[in-house]
Amino acid sequence: MLESLWNELWGFIYRYFWEPMFTRSGYNPVNTLVYAFMLGFGAIYTYRYILKPLRIKIDRTLFIAVTLMVVFGSTVRALVDGGILPQNPLILTPGIFFTTFFVMLPAIVLDAKLKTYPKLTFGWGALLALGANYLLVTHAKSWEPYELTLIHTFVSWIPALLVYRYRPFDRLYLYAVLAHLYDMGSTVVAIHFYGYREVHWLENILVQHFGAYFYYPWITFILVVVYYGLQKLVPDEEERRLWYLMVYVLGLGPAIRDPAQLVLQIGG
Repeated sequence: MLESLWNELWGFIYRYFWEPMFTRSGYNPVNTLVYAFMLGFGAIYTYRYILKPLRIKIDRTLFIAVTLMVVFGSTVRALVDGGILPQNPLILTPGIFFTTFFVMLPAIVLDAKLKTYPKLTFGWGALLALGANYLLVTHAKSWEPYELTLIHTFVSWIPALLVYRYRPFDRLYLYAVLAHLYDMGSTVVAIHFYGYREVHWLENILVQHFGAYFYYPWITFILVVVYYGLQKLVPDEEERRLWYLMVYVLGLGPAIRDPAQLVLQIGG
């Protein structure tokens, strides 16, 4: 009986979590829900038990440090898909999130203890990001996808920056918005120009019905709802900025990974 229960449990884990990591079959309702819960729990735990005791504020400096972490982790993830690095759960999604976090954590803690923050954090993060991007550049086959992505990104940034100029909102959330617009650009280019498919189950349905450019109104609507929702539901400004940071990471991660995959000419 125990063996049968174990087989059923492993079958569930394999189908919804293990297999999608290696086959690039994407997200499904089950692992999406679990990963969202893990992200939320991890964000709260990090804030309460790491950032607050170390007296590290959630500000522009931390956003820069996190950016370096994301550039490293997302580029490594693309290198795995490109066959440059071997497949390993520690550098596949979601393992790469944990790996990146624990690789950067000692630098942040040491930086805070030595009262040198953010020098060590920036230095270590930049070194990791440069190393990963060195592998990307030396194995790149075409830079056209990056050109198309940047064109889409800069065009979409114009209305966002105009809105911010004439109807300002929290600057840290602006960073999140710009990251998601970058993500939208890379996703639209991958799907519309190179025949990739959307890996998120809900967006995949929407893209099949309305096309890749439907991303722009869809994600913009979500970003607006999230911003005003956080304004109402999270009264503490520091905690609210934590959620801005999470929104930023969710946008920047795929924004870095997708064009890197295209540059390596990975099939969709």
